[in-house]
Amino acid sequence: MRTRLGRRQIIRVVVMRSLLHTTNSSSPPPGSSRKQQHCGSRCFVVSLLLVLLALVASDVYLSFPNRRRVLPLFPQQLLSRRQQRGGEGGCDIFRGEWVPDPDAPYYTNDTCKVIHEHYDCMGYGKPDLGFVNWRWQPDGCDLPRFNPWRFLHMMRGKTLAFVGDSLGRNHKDSLICLLTTVAEPTTSWPSSKHTVYYYADYNFTVAHFWAPYLVRHEQIDEDGPAHTGVWNLYLDEPDGVWAAHVAEFDYAVVSASSWFYRPSMLYEAGRLVGCHYCRLPNVTDLTLRYALRTALLRTVDPSQYEGGEWNKDGNCVRTAPFRRGQNAVQGLEREFRTLQLEEFASAEKAATDGGGKVRMLLMDTTEAMILRADAHPSKYRGWTPEKHFTLHNDCVHWCLPGAIDTWNDMLLHMLK
Repeated sequence: MRTRLGRRQIIRVVVMRSLLHTTNSSSPPPGSSRKQQHCGSRCFVVSLLLVLLALVASDVYLSFPNRRRVLPLFPQQLLSRRQQRGGEGGCDIFRGEWVPDPDAPYYTNDTCKVIHEHYDCMGYGKPDLGFVNWRWQPDGCDLPRFNPWRFLHMMRGKTLAFVGDSLGRNHKDSLICLLTTVAEPTTSWPSSKHTVYYYADYNFTVAHFWAPYLVRHEQIDEDGPAHTGVWNLYLDEPDGVWAAHVAEFDYAVVSASSWFYRPSMLYEAGRLVGCHYCRLPNVTDLTLRYALRTALLRTVDPSQYEGGEWNKDGNCVRTAPFRRGQNAVQGLEREFRTLQLEEFASAEKAATDGGGKVRMLLMDTTEAMILRADAHPSKYRGWTPEKHFTLHNDCVHWCLPGAIDTWNDMLLHMLK
């Protein structure tokens, strides 16, 4: 039975609603607590990505009650001082700077065949490849590079899902490429929106689900006021392409992105409540903020476009990372970030009040990725045309190999 909740109750968020109805409802095992610092074998990783805003901001980690360990932490506004320090020894792996790594890259577009054309900067002739020779160095400790042998050993018998948009696919491609140095998967396609990579020697599955809105959606106009289509969004209903498989996941990375910038009609409990940039009479424009609050958990970072907006000749042509403090969240993006941290706090409380069926923690990669304007494809990418949509320089996705590989360094650190 569907329950309609108030707009500020983020439990309505698709991920929360889906998990609260599908996870094991039994009580936590003796000895478990909210202060445990690592992830057990049943966790959800909600990657909070905003495509038109350049880079991943953060990940939310959700775990199930019948397991004893949960992933570490993060936003300073929300968690305790001890929880803010990411991992063993009190080290916060999300505060630091980029340092040279002469041993990188650890794969290329020749050794990894799954790289999507949007991320294949080497294959499309990016002239300065120095962006691959950096690694993230946390303050006061070390973040080891991804160890594929160790990861596969830890994931034996498990399933890791990537759910969402093209940035989720970007992250998934990075992981598969890092793993190809030691193992090749068998790939299958249960549907056009569902891809499976199976590592038989480890009985380990990586599943990718294309669900760009995360919620149920349907296109009602191929053009619309922004020439990117108009969509019906059912903000309180998870997209069945992934929700039907939730019980199969041990871990999931759930990504949301630029699709929410497209004009949309917004529905809750089957009723039209407003729209975003629909320009229709007698329909209230609730703005992008409403969809961000109600459909997703999301934290934003500044766009990496310079010299113009994403569709007005903006580009990303830097050849080295920013130094610490040279780039910061500003304007509307800063407002969104505050808004979304508030929603995360609401979601965390709702999960706790609901009996602990879902565990939520926030991983903040903002400081690392906000410094990497040099690591985007720009014009060095595939340019497969889209109907009613003109492609522009890409300062949103990440070249492979490149800075995004650090996300898997962090993931392995938290899962160990």
